Amino acid sequence: MAIPYTHTTKVVLRLRELGMVEARRGRGGGLTITDRARSTSIGWLARELEGEGEVVTCEGTTPCPLRSACRLRGALRRAQDAFYASLDGVTVDDLVSAPNTVTLLSLSDTAAI
Repeated sequence: MAIPYTHTTKVVLRLRELGMVEARRGRGGGLTITDRARSTSIGWLARELEGEGEVVTCEGTTPCPLRSACRLRGALRRAQDAFYASLDGVTVDDLVSAPNTVTLLSLSDTAAI
């Protein structure tokens, strides 16, 4: 999948902290999705991984002069909330169950080559 090793390591560590995967080292090692993860909503997981900060920052060293009357910031916040809400009804299990299971397992076979 051409994901840098360092990035993958950070993601796996964070998923382990959240209780989404169990990681085992050594010859029989690898990653296993936990039972808790299977029922976890993708919306919750995205919020945990990305944070719920503002889409745009209007403050800073040179604050936006329109920040007190800005309509865009509110629209972007509503869009972000709608994005997360649309993911709330999808679980990890929905993404890894059949027919995707076969494809996911074939990825692990090619990664070992």
